[in-house]
Amino acid sequence: MSIPPALPTSPAEAPGTAADPADAQQFRAALGLFATGVCIVTARSGDGALVGLTANSFNSVSLSPPLVLWSLARRAGSMPVFSRGSHYAIHILAADQKALAQRFATRDIDRFAGQAWSEGAGGVPVLQGCAAVFECANRSQYEEGDHVIFVGEVERCSVTPQAQPLIFHGGRYYTELPI
Repeated sequence: MSIPPALPTSPAEAPGTAADPADAQQFRAALGLFATGVCIVTARSGDGALVGLTANSFNSVSLSPPLVLWSLARRAGSMPVFSRGSHYAIHILAADQKALAQRFATRDIDRFAGQAWSEGAGGVPVLQGCAAVFECANRSQYEEGDHVIFVGEVERCSVTPQAQPLIFHGGRYYTELPI
């Protein structure tokens, strides 16, 4: 009688499934398997300059009080504006806003040139046509690893009825993932 080999008791013991934390490429690929929405976060600097960037690190925190979070790399050039500012706006992009997501992810351009926006809470720019917008007071910040986690208290929220979200998965944009 033969005894079958023991099954792995944890994911780390399963062959070919463990990610070495030191293997940044494998870690990034694993993270890419999590489908997310696409956001643009905007603010205004102390001298009035408009700042914005594309992010997919967004999440809800609390309904009462209404809190959301997002994160930004410590080395980001816009870090001083976001860390010192009193407000920012988080825009959930609609399915037809892929070009806007790419524009706000591009370096060394005027990201707001030709973009329709209005002034929101704390003077931040609020982009038009987004699926949803959260205008936030900069409530708290937490340094973790190579990022800073921003927690915002939502002062105003708007939703575009029946808007379809823009989705990011595996390095590509989608408008929906079939089931």
